[in-house]
Amino acid sequence: MTEPDPTADRVPDAAPGRPIRLLVVDDQFLVRSGLAALLRAAPGMEVVGEASDGAEAVELAARTRPDVVLMDIRMPGMTGIQATERILAEAVDPAPRVLVLTTFDLDEYVYGALRAGASGFLLKDAGPERLLAAVTAVHGGDALFAPAVTRRLVEAFTRASDAGAPAPSEAGPPPGLTALTGREAEVLRLVARGLSNAEAAERLFISEATVKTHLNRTMTKLGLTSRAQAVVVAYETGLVTPGSAGGAA
Repeated sequence: MTEPDPTADRVPDAAPGRPIRLLVVDDQFLVRSGLAALLRAAPGMEVVGEASDGAEAVELAARTRPDVVLMDIRMPGMTGIQATERILAEAVDPAPRVLVLTTFDLDEYVYGALRAGASGFLLKDAGPERLLAAVTAVHGGDALFAPAVTRRLVEAFTRASDAGAPAPSEAGPPPGLTALTGREAEVLRLVARGLSNAEAAERLFISEATVKTHLNRTMTKLGLTSRAQAVVVAYETGLVTPGSAGGAA
């Protein structure tokens, strides 16, 4: 479930050789300080701030401009979802990647964070090696999980029922996606169904690089910040509905 998928979002990498700048956000002091200590001890990583709540996270993110934000999702006051929205909306390009920390993988708060633009999520009990690998993957532009994991989470919390939702159109994008070309909508549909870039390329008889180009243009047109957010949009606009065919032909 947690093996990185080598497919890239559109945000460019940081300068080569520069340490990954991290902001750690958690309302529990022991958790926050433990994460920060672990990251400070890791080569190639620099903790530029620690925040105990969402409002402080927004302020520190604007001041320190981290590459990656480790965001506790359930906090009193401003939640991790609200803080993620604010940080990404107010960020100077390139925006930081937000890695959500959660106790439960099928968590409606995590779904809300992905909807707001978070790049992925990680269980708090994942362990040091998994944490460091996740930070590195997210910072490098890789999807944190295999696409099917994001699809499973999004399907679990998509509000529209099969009866009430519009049927997905194979002819072109639904009303909420009219800015997309037909091919861009096709690529988004396949990615949202859980296919990797390589699988989508094979299905459409195009190159993997072309799939990435279409997906990046889609994200630019729709103002999206992560691949996971694109999957959420595909479901919420009716381009894909829960139960749609996945990777199998």
